[in-house]
Amino acid sequence: MAPLDAVLGWDEDTTAEAYAAFTRDFPMYSATSRDLAHRANLSNADLVIDLCGGAGATAEAILDLAPPHTRVISLDNAAAMQRVGRRALTDPRLTWITAAAEDLADHVPGSVDAVICNSAIWKTNVPAVLHAVHQVLRPGGRFVFNIGGGFAGVRHPDETTTRTGPSLNTLIHQVATQDYGHRPPRSEATAPKLPLDAVTAHLVAAGLTVLDTEVTAQHSTMAEKKAWVSIPVFARPEGDYTHAQRMDILNKAYAMTTPDSPTVTSWLTVVAQRPDAQL
Repeated sequence: MAPLDAVLGWDEDTTAEAYAAFTRDFPMYSATSRDLAHRANLSNADLVIDLCGGAGATAEAILDLAPPHTRVISLDNAAAMQRVGRRALTDPRLTWITAAAEDLADHVPGSVDAVICNSAIWKTNVPAVLHAVHQVLRPGGRFVFNIGGGFAGVRHPDETTTRTGPSLNTLIHQVATQDYGHRPPRSEATAPKLPLDAVTAHLVAAGLTVLDTEVTAQHSTMAEKKAWVSIPVFARPEGDYTHAQRMDILNKAYAMTTPDSPTVTSWLTVVAQRPDAQL
């Protein structure tokens, strides 16, 4: 295990502040949040759940796109993230609940119009979360979520055609190897954590129907990538490094790039639904 200062948990103030700063300074989370909210069909929504809502980037997008009467509950098990979010989001339509995603049904009344989860389903007990989502959704209600391309085993064509040189992650590992003697752990070829066939099977087992899936691309820059991997929970490489060492490696790797060079992140986006009662 890495020491505490190397990879701080989500419920650490340092991580929460860094994450919130990233969402303010760069468009990735607001853009993906708005995309998910659009897909959730919120035109007549009364109650929407922002699942694993963190500091509220997705809740903010939902509030912006939903009708004025819509209420939003942002549920996350990291109190530090929610403390940061409460300072920035004071809309009376938003309620914060500190709880695990798997316990959603214990904290939220049934008859929810939509549940939205941005970038976080991979770190949960997926079958348990989907069961809880089914419990709270009204018939016809939607569950919309995305999974990072690496976890889903997908790659948008733009990710290949846009790249103009080594990825920042590749450069990080090169620097770590040269300067710190980094040796990646030996492992067999890693299978995707949540490929579409597994996601579909979990949804079906939970009583949810897949309406649509799409591999999408989020366009950004090398500067945004650097800011993202500066957040303690995302810092690389893995191993017994302090956060300061990881930042040294990152800064050296970033110096070999062009800050405004384009980069692309792939996502698997899924729209599911609780079937109507008569189906």
